[in-house]
Amino acid sequence: MRVEQLTLLLIERMGILLLLTFILTRIPLFRYLLDRRLDLRTGVTFSLFFGLISIAGTYAGVVITESGLDSTFFAASLGAHEAMADSALIGVMVAGLLGGVFVGTGAGFISGIHAYWLGGITGAADAWSTPIIGLLAGLVARFFAEERVIAPVKALFISVFAPILQMGMILIMHESSPSAIRTVDLIGVPMVVANSIGVGIFVAMILAAMKEEERAAASETQRALHIAEMALPYLKQGLTFETAEATANILRRELHANAVAVTDTEKILAHAGLGTMRHVQGELIVTELSRRAIQTGDIQVAARKEQIQPHHPAIGAAIIVPFRSGGQVAGLIKLYYQSIRQIRPVEEAFAKGLSKLISIQLDIAMAEQLRNLMKDAELKALQAQINPHFLFNTLNAIVTLIRVKPEEARRVTVQLGTYMRMNLTMTQTPLIPLYKELEHLQTYLGIVNIRFEDQLYVDCKCESGLEAVVIPPSTLQPLVENSIHHGFKGRTDKGKIHVDLRRKGNGVQITVRDNGNGFSSDVLSVLGQSPIVGGDSTGLGVFNVNRRLITLFGPETALKFANPPGGGARIDFTIPYPDGEARNESDDRRG
Repeated sequence: MRVEQLTLLLIERMGILLLLTFILTRIPLFRYLLDRRLDLRTGVTFSLFFGLISIAGTYAGVVITESGLDSTFFAASLGAHEAMADSALIGVMVAGLLGGVFVGTGAGFISGIHAYWLGGITGAADAWSTPIIGLLAGLVARFFAEERVIAPVKALFISVFAPILQMGMILIMHESSPSAIRTVDLIGVPMVVANSIGVGIFVAMILAAMKEEERAAASETQRALHIAEMALPYLKQGLTFETAEATANILRRELHANAVAVTDTEKILAHAGLGTMRHVQGELIVTELSRRAIQTGDIQVAARKEQIQPHHPAIGAAIIVPFRSGGQVAGLIKLYYQSIRQIRPVEEAFAKGLSKLISIQLDIAMAEQLRNLMKDAELKALQAQINPHFLFNTLNAIVTLIRVKPEEARRVTVQLGTYMRMNLTMTQTPLIPLYKELEHLQTYLGIVNIRFEDQLYVDCKCESGLEAVVIPPSTLQPLVENSIHHGFKGRTDKGKIHVDLRRKGNGVQITVRDNGNGFSSDVLSVLGQSPIVGGDSTGLGVFNVNRRLITLFGPETALKFANPPGGGARIDFTIPYPDGEARNESDDRRG
């Protein structure tokens, strides 16, 4: 009967340790133990902490006297024939299972020294056994190193052996004397039950607290992402009165704040909620905390009314959240609340997360804008390279015609002026309708036909319905020019060029082929990939066309070069066919 009574007493008093466990899980330093980020300082701190928990478990125990059970709390010392049935091993076991060998052994030494000082029939045995138990618990924890916290069932099962080891040490130290045997018979089972259950509950509480914190963190992160996603489309447009007002309304609605303000680094751009009537857009930032947030980039908390602008009797606190763009503070988001009590640590943590998310998204948006600007600059540079290339060849032709056929030189000059005006209009945008590109090609051919007369035949066939498909400007003309000036070089027979445009699958296949000399084998593999060094041709026009196609449409639209079996040269490429829009524009134009 005394065994059952002792077991119940130990389980009841174990509630004190569980209360300490609950407090423990709320200490931020405890995260280092769970993440196994221990150094000497934190190791000593946790050894002392769990050692004190073990001592608390000792004082919450029950004194075993010769006359019976003494349930008085806080026994100052024990007589020579007295013993303590306690839950001291809970602290030691948890220290070893969570903190490893160092923390477990350290907590065991602290608990053992206290047990030896307390005295009694179990004092010396506890002094030897508790450090060993802490060491063994730390060694066992290495088998579960991949688990952040050992499972409660595993911890309970492992902890069963700790009191058994302690009971064995009592029998060894006292050479199995009758008093030692009686003590072990009385306290053995209650301590096994109380300590193993206590360790299991201890670990379960830690797991529950961790999951609760992780769920809360996940929820806040998701909320921050959602709000940042909603506000970003406005902030990406720049900090204006309109975008700031839209952002402030979104934040106030989603955060349930009393008011929200958005500023740049100098003035208030928008204010939503309480105090809006007293607020004037464009008002300069005057509060010290706001200026400090801009200078330092750190979140500030205003806890007094005099720190808040504009003043309102229903607003008593605020969080000032700076956000960055390009590494510099770009503005502030001010979240106003009725009382400082509404600004809990979770609100501050959320504000920090929101600041980082908006800053990261603004940096991504800036990088995207810079990338687009670089892309546009590259395209304009490529287009600028094509125009002088053609102009150089045409002017050479005009110089030749001036001496032998001045009237035709005048006509070519007029045609060139028309061509250049058309070219300037076309190159204002990276893409133009296909029908404009074909008109551009025909204007070019009108110039070269005056020079070559009946020595050149160009056949251009375009399948119906493709007129409005978009293509980079000056794409076809450089390819045709390449055939004229390099494919027919040294030939006396009539040059023929065929330009064929037809629908193929989800794209438009364009082919330019001629009956000329074909591509030389030494340049065929590199043509279009880079300008050719040496030789009569630089391949600059073909290279630029290839670069623009790849940049605008992707590598699958790159030029493909070949020498057909029948002779001559062939260039193929495919551009996307935009369903719907291109077809409608084409139909409207034909109608």
